[in-house]
Amino acid sequence: MTQSFLQTFILLLLVTDPFGNVPIFVTALAPVERARRPRIVLRECAIAFVVLLVFMFFGRHLLTALQLSEVSLRIGGSVILLLIAIRMVFPHPDGVLGKTDGGEPFIVPLAIPALAGPSALATVLLLSHETRGEVMLNVAALAAVAVVWLVVFLGAERLQKALGPQVMTAFERLMGLILTAMAVEMLLGGVRAFVKTL
Repeated sequence: MTQSFLQTFILLLLVTDPFGNVPIFVTALAPVERARRPRIVLRECAIAFVVLLVFMFFGRHLLTALQLSEVSLRIGGSVILLLIAIRMVFPHPDGVLGKTDGGEPFIVPLAIPALAGPSALATVLLLSHETRGEVMLNVAALAAVAVVWLVVFLGAERLQKALGPQVMTAFERLMGLILTAMAVEMLLGGVRAFVKTL
């Protein structure tokens, strides 16, 4: 049970990539008054948490309505994870999630897609197929990840200054490498499940 919690926690942490999103948060919050920034961070993290939670509980019904199988979601989600992981390992000028607009951020780009992006949504949709006990364990893991978001983003400016851009980039590449391995494992699991249906 503990292993399942840790696996889900690590997976969600890697998929949402809070440390890799520090530059996005710092840039997006730069035009905002310093006193208002903690409120925005809290709001955006709460929105992302609720969105992922809704997908975790109602993901199965959404898949049924769209006539999608778990195998197709697993393979599709793994491809998205792999693409994001590649952009983490080989940084793009526009960042992992592309360009962001100026002004005070609201939902986009911080809550969605920085935290609750396609890969995170696909991951929690996969988690929604588990038993009730496992889903509650996954909710606890998601809540723990949300706490990590708050800690990281509330201290984002200090963290970026303390570690420097080179260390932040190296850390993001390391997370990208781990996420690449997890994406490949998810892809292989999807292929194995598909082969069994033939």
